[in-house]
Amino acid sequence: MKITKEQFKKDFRKRLREKFAIELEDSSETEQLVALGALVQAYYSDAWTDTWKEYLTNKKKQVYYFSIEFLPGKMLKSNLLNLGILTTVQESFKELGINFSAVCKAEPDMALGNGGLGRLASCFMDSIASCGLPGNGNGIRYDYGLFKQKFVDGYQVELPDEWLKGGNIWEVRKESKAVNVLFGGNVYLRENHRGQLKPVYENPRILRAVPYDTGMLGYENDVVNTLRLWSVEIPASEEYKYQSIEERRKLEDLTAVLYPDDSSEQGRVVRLTQEYFFVSAGMQSIVRYYKKIGVPMEELYEHIAIHINDTHPALCVAELMRILLDDEDLSWERAWDITVKVMSYTNHTIMAEALEKWPVHMMQELLPRMYQIIQEIDRRFLEEMAHLADQDLIERTRIIKDNQVHMAHLAIIGSHSTNGVAKLHSDLLRTVVLKDFSTLYPERFNNKTNGIAQRRWLQLSNEPLSHLLDKTIGCSWRKNPEDIHLLMNYQNDEAVLTGLGEVKWENKKRLADYILKTNGVAVSPDAIFDVQIKRLHAYKRQLLNLLNILTIYFELKDNPKKVMEPRVFIFGAKAAPSYTYAKTIIKCINEVANMINNDESINHRIKVVFLENYNVSLAEMIIPAADVSEQISLASKEASGTSNMKLMLNGAVTVATLDGANIEIRDAVGNDNIFIFGLREDEVYRYYESKDYSAIKTYEQNPMLQRVLNAFIDGTIPNIYREGQEVFDSLIKYNDEYFVLRDYDAYVETQRKVDATYRDTSRWQKMSLINIANAGRFSSDLTVERYAEDIWKIDSSKIIVGK
Repeated sequence: MKITKEQFKKDFRKRLREKFAIELEDSSETEQLVALGALVQAYYSDAWTDTWKEYLTNKKKQVYYFSIEFLPGKMLKSNLLNLGILTTVQESFKELGINFSAVCKAEPDMALGNGGLGRLASCFMDSIASCGLPGNGNGIRYDYGLFKQKFVDGYQVELPDEWLKGGNIWEVRKESKAVNVLFGGNVYLRENHRGQLKPVYENPRILRAVPYDTGMLGYENDVVNTLRLWSVEIPASEEYKYQSIEERRKLEDLTAVLYPDDSSEQGRVVRLTQEYFFVSAGMQSIVRYYKKIGVPMEELYEHIAIHINDTHPALCVAELMRILLDDEDLSWERAWDITVKVMSYTNHTIMAEALEKWPVHMMQELLPRMYQIIQEIDRRFLEEMAHLADQDLIERTRIIKDNQVHMAHLAIIGSHSTNGVAKLHSDLLRTVVLKDFSTLYPERFNNKTNGIAQRRWLQLSNEPLSHLLDKTIGCSWRKNPEDIHLLMNYQNDEAVLTGLGEVKWENKKRLADYILKTNGVAVSPDAIFDVQIKRLHAYKRQLLNLLNILTIYFELKDNPKKVMEPRVFIFGAKAAPSYTYAKTIIKCINEVANMINNDESINHRIKVVFLENYNVSLAEMIIPAADVSEQISLASKEASGTSNMKLMLNGAVTVATLDGANIEIRDAVGNDNIFIFGLREDEVYRYYESKDYSAIKTYEQNPMLQRVLNAFIDGTIPNIYREGQEVFDSLIKYNDEYFVLRDYDAYVETQRKVDATYRDTSRWQKMSLINIANAGRFSSDLTVERYAEDIWKIDSSKIIVGK
């Protein structure tokens, strides 16, 4: 987009007057944000319309990406960048005397996700548009998103994240596209006048799904795709006319919160209701659009691809069958053939508890028609597989068993593709977790290693490094991320290495200022910034990090003259509200931080900082400042990870187990430019088979480990009487499920290598450069192109605005 500064300033002043009847000099930062957002929307509205028309007119095959999470973060700078006017706006604001950073800060993070799953979905939305691919997102417009995390006396406290309080400047309400979604009641089949069995619904509860569309801008290519998020409303019908305010509020709260507490029956009902709500609304919307292109329903798979992102939207399979059978009068066989060709599924975990299962009674009561269809899918699956000799295999892979509906089974059986998200993860799916299905459908299994949108995680979050790259290797990397590899030509260039060091220090200073402001802890940018940022879960092993911190602390107490680089350990993580053990670890980290940060005897040589309310905006500040990237999950447990890619791209050096995409990062940078430690995946599975791991034996044989663990229960760490005992018991009494103690020695030794290597400044900067230079292969642009070619079968489009 070609907009001069003069034109922009004129447009901006005009928009302020139109929106608020106010002059620039009298406007607030929030008013400036709203006016700027409206102006940006006006700039891309033609491209948005033309993109949609091009898809419709040319009957382009489109992918619809169903995800219960999307985590875009703030969109202002991203939209300006993708329009090609970020610099123009920054310079114009400076000339107008407006603080651009303050205006950006006034924008709330779109709180529609928890972590990696939602951020991946948003990276994909960015990349699908930037690659010119026809694609759309489909999810839920949560009123409060996850939660706002506060620490009170070291404990996590969950507060509502009212991100929608001031409205969302990017969304467009589409009342005309609303649909009804049916729940509950009684459903039975009755033969119609043509001899077809059709469902009859008695006393269903009807909810109105209203879509809010957000433009997904491609990078400087005039493509604007759509992220459609659904909000619940109560229909204006007699059924709801006389309901109490409390009853109406209960229905309206359906889309209030991401991941309602599912530790209770009621919480699980809400969660299943959410899943069907956005699946049904999205599927109805897709079929309605498809009918506009005037192609027979039997050809649906040639024009529509539907992607199931993890198991939450697995009901897409049954809902499409419902529409094709009940509404479009197709035979079961034809409907099933179409459904399998349309659907594809990404598995994001090998953790059994994350492979969703719903009680049969809950599905029958809440979604009676869905249950009928799933029951028939299951029956026909058993019938189709009856010829196999291994009847146990058939029983293990069926959808309904043990009075539960297995959603991953539904997604696999009802789709033509199942992929993992890193090479190791995909291998484990084929050989361990989903081995039975791989035996039945070997051709359906494939790998698509995750990627990140490097526009956000480098161009936007690390402008100093971006400018250094432009100066060093030119600007082609901004559109072709693999061109970052050109930086390898400068790995022995002292000027470039020094420049990288200066950029890192500048980013560390910015983060240090933030830490002082928010946590009241003074940290030095000259220290190693050691970062672990990800969801708080036992398998991610923040606890192992904490054990090493205590080890260093005790060594400093014993030997104040110990030679080591000062280090700041930085954590960012939220624990699910019902995950008490994860919240216990947060409390322990915070109390260790208080103990260490206030101990003058160690002369501030280590500091521990837990930054509250970790989100996209905070990540954008932490990641460019990181020296060390902690990727220490138990091997075989992390599907992929994407923080590892973001930190690598910004020059952090990875400390890692051979888990998830860490393996591919190791392959990219070489063993000399990453710190690998710990059990391998095959060793973990060997322990599972032999059942001979003894945590207490490991504890008894290691005096320092004894001292560290005893600190949790002997009063050394203050204020964790209950929590310390819980951690100690999890490791000793319950035999250390994630082999924290088994990997302890290797981890401590690896951290000593990190310390020694960092002291060699030139060596460290070279390692940092090599990590940056090899990060291009983890671009989500490349990932979605592989999905498009191998799974979705969609082609890029050339869109010309105003054609």
